[in-house]
Formats: sequence, structure tokens, C-alpha cells
Amino acid sequence: MKQFKFLSMIIVIAAMVSTACGAPPAPTMSAADVQFTAVAAAFTIVAETQAAIPTATPLPPSETPTVTPPPTNTPAELPTLAVSLTPVPPTSGGDPCDNRQLSSAPNGRPTKLAIINTTKIDITVSVYLNETADKGECGWWTFNLGRKGNTVRDSLVQGCYNIWAWSQDGKVNANGSGCPNNNDKWSFEISAQNIKFVGP
Repeated sequence: MKQFKFLSMIIVIAAMVSTACGAPPAPTMSAADVQFTAVAAAFTIVAETQAAIPTATPLPPSETPTVTPPPTNTPAELPTLAVSLTPVPPTSGGDPCDNRQLSSAPNGRPTKLAIINTTKIDITVSVYLNETADKGECGWWTFNLGRKGNTVRDSLVQGCYNIWAWSQDGKVNANGSGCPNNNDKWSFEISAQNIKFVGP
């Protein structure tokens, strides 16, 4: 009987302990909580649907082809200069040709000069003819020459020429000289730092 009481007591204590240590009851939601949760879920679905809709992206403008005419190597015609030359008396130690413009048709044995700009820059060219021994011709001739442009002057005379070429941006700064001695065409080829004299 003592065992029965002892066993009964253990069962009762176990039942009390199991009831006291049991899992907490499931929380219940109020009707307002259920309503707020449903509204939040609905707004989330609407926002995700709106985000998935593609937006209208404007098309880039179509290119309009432009036709640029190719560059020509034809130099602009130089104006004919009506120059009346007045002899300049020699000064002590000075060059009488310093202040003289080169005639468009100087006297002397004829020759042709081609001046060629091999650079991709517009330049200014200055040509100086040293005084010739037989006719006393000399003087300056200055002009502009476009990129990759050239000019041929066939009314010049044999003698020694000094040529300078420069650009406004300073990328071309060259000089050279040469003495054509026959009536063939001679060339001065201008590069950025040099002028090459080329015979026929």
C-alpha cells in the first residue's frame, strides 16, 4: 500500500509539473490586426505589379547623314599685284631687298617653283629672293597656304630663295632655302620643322 501511495503521488506531481511547464497558448490576432495585414499585403502586390510594368523609353534620335565634300588641293588664285617698284638706294650694311616686294613677273632667266604644305595645318609662307646677279631682282612674297595645299608659281626667276613657314598655333615653324638654276619646276616641301628643297 505504501508503494501505491508513493506511485500515486508521483503521478499527481508529474501531472502538475506537465501542466505548469506546458507550451504557451497560441496568440490570437484581433480583427484590426488581420485587416491591417491584408491591406499591407494588397499594397505590396500593387507596388510590385507597378514596378514590373515597363516604362516608355524614348528612342534615340536617328542620325542624319551629312555629306562633306572631299578637300581639294586647288589653291585659291592669288591676286595680281599692281606694284610700282621704286629702287631703294643701298644703305651702309643694309640689304636693299629687305623692303621690296617681289614682282609678279621679275626679270631674269625663268624658273617654276612649287610650294607644298605637307602638314595638316593652315600656314603662312614667306618667300625671299636674294638679289640676282644679272637683273638685280629681289624681294619678298608672303601668302597663306591651306592644309595639304600647294601653289605653283611659273613666273619666277632663277636665283636663291629663302622660305619661312609658320602656323598661328606654333605647331609649324620651319625654314629652308634653295637655288633653282634652270627653267624646270623646283619644289619646296614644308613640314612642321623643316622645308626640303627638291630639284626636278
